[in-house]
Amino acid sequence: MARTPNAERGERPSRGERGERSERGRGRNSENQNPREREESDIVDKLVHINRVAKVVKGGRRFAFAALVVVGDEKGRVGYGSGKAREVPEAIRKATDQAKRNMIRVALREGRTLHHDSQGHFGAGRVVLRAASAGTGIIAGGPMRAVFETMGVQDVVAKCVGTSNPHNMIKATFDALTNVSSPRAIAAKRGKKVGEIVSRRDGAAAVAKE
Repeated sequence: MARTPNAERGERPSRGERGERSERGRGRNSENQNPREREESDIVDKLVHINRVAKVVKGGRRFAFAALVVVGDEKGRVGYGSGKAREVPEAIRKATDQAKRNMIRVALREGRTLHHDSQGHFGAGRVVLRAASAGTGIIAGGPMRAVFETMGVQDVVAKCVGTSNPHNMIKATFDALTNVSSPRAIAAKRGKKVGEIVSRRDGAAAVAKE
């Protein structure tokens, strides 16, 4: 290792030498970045809803905030979480951390839409999700759109029937997404080949169009 002139004379390194060492150290840290940290850096989050609650106490009112956040990696993984705090940023942070812990993976067809139609419900909310052809876009409103955007879905048609409560809509949407299965998973469960499952699905779609 080459020694600097200041080090040979027993003097403290100059500011420029210390800067070079710190730059080299940062370069090694970026190269050896933890895979978990790289994975979390790819996650995007969307704030769906925030609610303010006031508690009347002696001397005035105390405000608290409840946040609902959806996170996803735009590659089929998505999750939601809620958090409460006295300040908005802290409530969002709590909700984001909970959403990252509760992420699920959804099988996507061609990386853009669902494999088949699905229904889900939670409380008074009921949602209907339908697979769509290329170019359809995301036809969904409110909280459901945030779920599909963070999950990476490009073509889907969704309808919410019943309540418009964001929490119930999100939970009903996730209930429907957990019912989505890929042809590979169905083939493995039934002991068949993937081609048999896909050909049967395409045949049923052609009959429905007629």
